[in-house]
Amino acid sequence: MPVADREAGPSAPSATAGPGRVLVPYGQGRIRGLDAAELGSHGAAVDGLLALGLPVVPGLTVPAGAAASLCATDTAEAAVELVEQLSGRRMGDPVRPLLIRLSASAPTEVAGLPPDLPCLGLSPARADDLTAVIGRADALYEVWAGTVRMIAEYALDVPAAVLDDALLDTPEPRERVELLLSLAAEHGSRPFPDDPAQQLALAARALLNRWDSPRARRSRRAQKLPAELAVALHVQALRIGPADHSGYGTAVSRDPESGRFSPRGAFFPGVRRSAPPPHTGEPLERLAGGTALLEHSLLTLERHLRTPVTVDFEVRDDEISLLAAAPQPRPPLRAAVCLAADLARDGALGHEEAVRRISPAQVQELLHPQLRLTGGEELLVRGLPASPGAATGAVVLSSERALELAADGTRVVLVAAETNPADVPGMLASAAVLTATGGIASHAAVVARGAGKPAVCGAEGLRVDRAAGTVRFGERVLREGDPVSLDGRTGAVYAGTLSVSVAGPPPELTTLLEWADDVRRLGVRVNADTAAEVDTALALGAEGVGLCRTEHQFLGARLPLIRRVLLAADPSARDEALVALERAQHEDFRALLTALGNRPVTVRLLDAPLHEFLPAPGEALDAAEEQRAAALREANPMLGLRGVRLALLHERLYPAQAEALFTAWADVSATGVRPQLEVMIPLVSLPEELAAAAAYVRGAADAVAARTGVEVPYRLGTMIETPRAALLAGELAEHAEFFSFGTNDLTQLTYGFSRDDVERQVLASYRERGFLTASPFARLDPRGVGALIALATERAREVRPGIKLGVCGEHGGDPESIAFCDGLGLDYVSCSAHRVPVARMAAAHSALREPGENSGSTR
Repeated sequence: MPVADREAGPSAPSATAGPGRVLVPYGQGRIRGLDAAELGSHGAAVDGLLALGLPVVPGLTVPAGAAASLCATDTAEAAVELVEQLSGRRMGDPVRPLLIRLSASAPTEVAGLPPDLPCLGLSPARADDLTAVIGRADALYEVWAGTVRMIAEYALDVPAAVLDDALLDTPEPRERVELLLSLAAEHGSRPFPDDPAQQLALAARALLNRWDSPRARRSRRAQKLPAELAVALHVQALRIGPADHSGYGTAVSRDPESGRFSPRGAFFPGVRRSAPPPHTGEPLERLAGGTALLEHSLLTLERHLRTPVTVDFEVRDDEISLLAAAPQPRPPLRAAVCLAADLARDGALGHEEAVRRISPAQVQELLHPQLRLTGGEELLVRGLPASPGAATGAVVLSSERALELAADGTRVVLVAAETNPADVPGMLASAAVLTATGGIASHAAVVARGAGKPAVCGAEGLRVDRAAGTVRFGERVLREGDPVSLDGRTGAVYAGTLSVSVAGPPPELTTLLEWADDVRRLGVRVNADTAAEVDTALALGAEGVGLCRTEHQFLGARLPLIRRVLLAADPSARDEALVALERAQHEDFRALLTALGNRPVTVRLLDAPLHEFLPAPGEALDAAEEQRAAALREANPMLGLRGVRLALLHERLYPAQAEALFTAWADVSATGVRPQLEVMIPLVSLPEELAAAAAYVRGAADAVAARTGVEVPYRLGTMIETPRAALLAGELAEHAEFFSFGTNDLTQLTYGFSRDDVERQVLASYRERGFLTASPFARLDPRGVGALIALATERAREVRPGIKLGVCGEHGGDPESIAFCDGLGLDYVSCSAHRVPVARMAAAHSALREPGENSGSTR
């Protein structure tokens, strides 16, 4: 609807109402009972700022229902007079100049609003006086030209083509203004007026006509907004002052790097316009008065909005005035963490609410470096996100090469079809690991998570040719030594060396995690196998070790110890090998227990698929050893001779391990350290298996007591990782004082999924087809695997009410899985060291969930 028609319509004020009745000074909208529908989002926001006692730019709103009335000269004259009263300045004053800015806002955020029109009230006769005050003529004329251009086209009916053609060869701002004024006089419905009220009336007509244009109406329909959506108009005082003491800018409340309260932004001398200027502006510190001018306003807004904030402001006569304020869109995570802690310390939030504000996923993001992506990266492959974090490095194709280059200070990424225990030294020396096969519970993934290394596994299309020294990613070929960058959180691998953000959470995260510890019921332990891993985990808040995988103590240089046991030619050779194994494990256990102190530790006796310890074909020392190794190789080693089954065939294996453990405990107890020892039998399916293995452990305890005089206190339990064990939990509880649910294998056996094979192809397809919403190896399946855990929990407690129950599979670090375990009343979860803070926060969020809140689902 054209503006001229609107003036006679029902939205225009009555003739007897007077023009001043439709002018609402900032701060009076709520008093008059108006909301954002009438005041527009800007008018409502400014009312809110004034209610908080904050300084705002003097101004008024013409409500949406009466916006067309501002096109009338008498209303515009009343608006100019009111702005003069509100600002304490007068139009035409050469000492303390005043201009007017007109802007529009809709009831809600909307794209396509008309641009602001500043410099209303300026005329050629006054321009020199104003530029003398400002000291920067170009800045004033540049903004003024934009205002005159808009009014000429949308209020004075000068054809846009005429304006565009004439301005094409006129880059100098003063000349552009002179040309625009002449074009308005020659082609417009009337010359551009000098009178401020007449300019304001024309500016209102221009904004409303622009808002009512076919293009703008199409834009609103595309945004699913009513094409007839009305806007409010805002008339603001534009107080002019010297450039070194006046201007405008944008600021955020917190430093993006540290997260601390410290205003950051840019300041621009001169007159504000809708679009930001092409240059970056001056730092806030260059303001007269510096950031101190903003601190009170930003602190007040943070405590009111409870979020990092961003403001648009003006500075006149060394005083700050706000134009707009809002929650900072996508604030840096460090800022959100620091603010939550600050608000809680100041009493504006309770500790529980502060904990709620930081999600487990955000905790993980803070703990690990991230790639800084620009959008122009070359994506080589996308695999499974097996271990979070990001790294860059030169491609190496063997553990030996990784060790060699890392010793020279070169950052490397170990690329392999799959890793095995012999590769561990090279993995630990690498910045990251990339494998073609395997899933998030594969050897590479487990070792990388334990070491805090980024890893991507199951990268389909990755082909490693060690003989040629190349890696093929589809058609793209890299050579050993070429740089790659890897994101273990998303599974993406890129060519070249990308920028990596440095991990380092602010100290406030430690405070929030301590508050989370006060809230949570569920214990959080760590999966750790060495004293070094224990030290890391304790620093991250672990309460003990929920899984010590003794097979991981035979990696790298220790691998021959277990091979000698498995490949011994006769009982004598096996006994000799067991003595060496026991001696080595005694050293490891003593270091581990010393690092733990008096905390609980669950030690799982040997449970590795046999193939991880056997030499590759041709690697054995002699033909006889090769023959024995060949006889032990299995078609499906994950379901073969492992866990308790291996121990029952090698009857001295578990006693040797248990004696090493109990002797180590006796040693450290002499120093006053008394860890809470738990010995776990793995992969049990038959109660008889558990009873037999338990007898081995008890015999070892008796032997140590007889030799040392120390009776080692310990609990004996089992890992529930087969469906049959879950179903027979009541019978197993007769022999076990604790259960630990090994959800990696329990998921594998419940689904019949090979965890190293299906994730890359089957699960990806299933998720695309909607069969699954998440990998059941990453998020616990509550309907299947979870149902078995619930059943086992119920049956075990019927037999042994005080039985201790925990989860030590990869799900122990997944927030939704943690919530499920918490709901079952389990005692603890255990996860890799670098996921301990995530688990602490997730357990707290679970405790704070309202009854009936969804705890997630795999399907």
